[in-house]
Amino acid sequence: MSSDLEWLLLRKSNSYMVKGLSHGPIFSKEPGNLLNLHSAKYSGLANAKTIDISDVNGRVTITTRKPKASPYAVAPARSTSSIRPRSGVRRAFGITSTLSKRGYRPDLRKAALARTAALVSAQKEPKEAPPRKLRGKKAAKGFKA
Repeated sequence: MSSDLEWLLLRKSNSYMVKGLSHGPIFSKEPGNLLNLHSAKYSGLANAKTIDISDVNGRVTITTRKPKASPYAVAPARSTSSIRPRSGVRRAFGITSTLSKRGYRPDLRKAALARTAALVSAQKEPKEAPPRKLRGKKAAKGFKA
């Protein structure tokens, strides 16, 4: 089945659609959808070649479909491969960039890098706020000349 036909079957109703306001955009929770927008370009179900970047147990995991796997695979676990970048943030960006260049949707390279950056920044612990400086009368009371 072609990806266009799959999209025609999925676009009106599927379990991953998230409809908010009646006049706003429709979002999607499907795996492989990098921007979470309900459209044919970003759909992880309608496109055979997808990159799924997700957070699993506090680590970024990049999952792709194997090149020779059938789109109608009975065992989806055998048709996908997962990469867990262990060396850090720069390694995760490098793997994401390389995969998107090699034929896994080079048109979505920026979206894949943005999703990786968002997941990495969400995992970082926030910095503590510096103590507030006193200004005006409060600062003058503590100041002795």
